[in-house]
Amino acid sequence: MTDAPSNGTTGSIPEAPTSVRRLDTPQSGELARLAAVFEDLQYVLRCCEHLVTALNAPDSGPARVETDAALIEALWTGALVGYVRCFSGRTGVLTEDDLTALNLEGQVLDFHNLLERLRDHYASRHVNPRETFTIGVAQANDGAPTGVAVVSGRQPGVDDTTVRQLGRVAYELSGLVDRRMQEAQQQVLAAAAEMNPVALNALPLVHLSD
Repeated sequence: MTDAPSNGTTGSIPEAPTSVRRLDTPQSGELARLAAVFEDLQYVLRCCEHLVTALNAPDSGPARVETDAALIEALWTGALVGYVRCFSGRTGVLTEDDLTALNLEGQVLDFHNLLERLRDHYASRHVNPRETFTIGVAQANDGAPTGVAVVSGRQPGVDDTTVRQLGRVAYELSGLVDRRMQEAQQQVLAAAAEMNPVALNALPLVHLSD
């Protein structure tokens, strides 16, 4: 039996570092953008999971879930904002071409465009996305006004099918971004390997929390 490789500790698994050196290179910048988009997609997936539970929760019984329209709207708005942000032209991580490359069934681009419009609707700074309001005047038999009525019309809410479709797209995009992150990590490591120890030691320290 051969001895396990030693790393200066009692175990064979190296200890996690408590600090790293901040690397500001084109490769590290690309990896940071990919990581941010990947986290956003994971957030979208978590919102979709909670939405499926909330939309299909029974009204009573041991499996009942405390939910209401406010919770559903908050989750749906968060999912839409997070998803559309992944396609920001400023970061340039994902494009509509990436959606086509997924080879998913259905009109994926049409669905993507719908999600963009829904994001604008639910995240509007000026318009209530839930209800429209009409003001009316109540009249007596002789036609004289007797009061004011505020009539609201509820906007359609999100449904289970749409949530699941978004979850499927976000899941496939997560896999795509994850593969790109692995490639970017290798490029960052290769760039760091070209630096001498003196240059590496001169880089700013980033302390890692437990």
